Amino acid sequence: MVTKQVLLRRLPAISTILEDPRIKELGKDYPHLLVSETASEVVQQLRQAVLDAAGQELDDQDYGLNDIITLVEEQVAQKTRPHLRRVVNATGIVLHTNLGRAVLAKEAVRAVTEVAGRYSNLELDIETGERGTRYSHVEDLLCRLTGAEAGLVVNNNAGAVLLVLSALAKGREVIVSRGQLVEIGGSFRIPDVMKQSGAVLVEVGATNKTHLRDYEEAVNEETAMLLKVHTSNYKIIGFAAQVSTHDLVKLGREKAIPVYDDLGSGVLIDFSRFGIAHEPTVRESVKAGVDIVTCSGDKLFGGPQGGIIVGRRELISRIKKHPLTRALRVDKFTLAAMEATLRLYIDEEKVVEKIPTLAMITMSRDELKQRAQRLAAGIKAKAALNCEVDILEGYSQVGGGALPEENITTYLVSVNPLKLAVNQLEERLRSMEPPVLARIQKDRLLLDSRTLLEGDIELISDYLSKILEVG
Repeated sequence: MVTKQVLLRRLPAISTILEDPRIKELGKDYPHLLVSETASEVVQQLRQAVLDAAGQELDDQDYGLNDIITLVEEQVAQKTRPHLRRVVNATGIVLHTNLGRAVLAKEAVRAVTEVAGRYSNLELDIETGERGTRYSHVEDLLCRLTGAEAGLVVNNNAGAVLLVLSALAKGREVIVSRGQLVEIGGSFRIPDVMKQSGAVLVEVGATNKTHLRDYEEAVNEETAMLLKVHTSNYKIIGFAAQVSTHDLVKLGREKAIPVYDDLGSGVLIDFSRFGIAHEPTVRESVKAGVDIVTCSGDKLFGGPQGGIIVGRRELISRIKKHPLTRALRVDKFTLAAMEATLRLYIDEEKVVEKIPTLAMITMSRDELKQRAQRLAAGIKAKAALNCEVDILEGYSQVGGGALPEENITTYLVSVNPLKLAVNQLEERLRSMEPPVLARIQKDRLLLDSRTLLEGDIELISDYLSKILEVG
């Protein structure tokens, strides 16, 4: 036992720390001021820990220079680490909103890198040398893939909804089924957006049932639009009914009122051919005669964040001219990623393999099992003495408010640590760099093979070896 005064005297002077070769080497990579401030903070933290300790005599501690320098190095690295950074998704939720939703295809990443470090023809018509429009980079592709006459992309689907309503229905009535007045992530509510746009909400039907006659009876000279909203993140089942897109379009034609379909997630392929519940595609909606369709770019579409708007040329033209369009416009990075993603959809046979979101959702049971076996083998090879490892069948989720009823069969690697509690294991995995996100169920850590990317299996195995060895 030693006194607090003895321990405090052992703490080295800041000047001594700064003269150490390791600290001078650190100063080559980081600003001198940052290194100096961090050294002072480390010494102050140790000093305060001694002063706050109970009793006048404490356990003997060395407080050696090497240990303090190690702390300085660790804290400097932590201070300079990017706040927004990569994580490993082992949760099995493909479109995890908290983890950035869709992972971009390699082609999209390359496209972003190309325009990020160099000048681009963002708003230049290269053929004429005159100013062009940024929407031209994706409009033809959007039309080709959806069958629409025109289109554009804004910063997200909430913005797309706000823009469409502001441009086409401000000061007039928009009729929507009461059962479709949804709230999605971030307290985004259709009625609130409609109010902000200046459109007047007209609710028809009941929460569980809306009939065509409800729309018919609500139409008057103030009606600007018939709105259909895909409920995305919830379903009403049992005694329920909604008006079909076909019938709504027919009514719109009879009354000369535009029909607007907000599809939410945004689907360009038919998922039913992979044994997954059918989601209405953008092309299906356009083919049915809908005048305006909006959807997200970073959900089932598998691209960057964006609000995709397609439809009749005359209506899209009005939307493009609205002042809010500039406020909601996308930058060159989004456009580059969007164009590259759209181009992948041209090859219908290979698109599912090339877009990570689609590949994860449609992955075969055999491939999932092989992935789980590789992960389990890697963990056993490096940490078998410190944990129990099993392979279990379970379920993944699409996430992102898409396919809420769809639990997709997957294979999970179950880890039962022997030297520490499972919640401690989860916390330590989350504290690694890059962090690993997993789930806990029945006192076991579960790692879903579906959402692991290249290199993740080896990384997780190494992490578990280090964590479980220490215990």
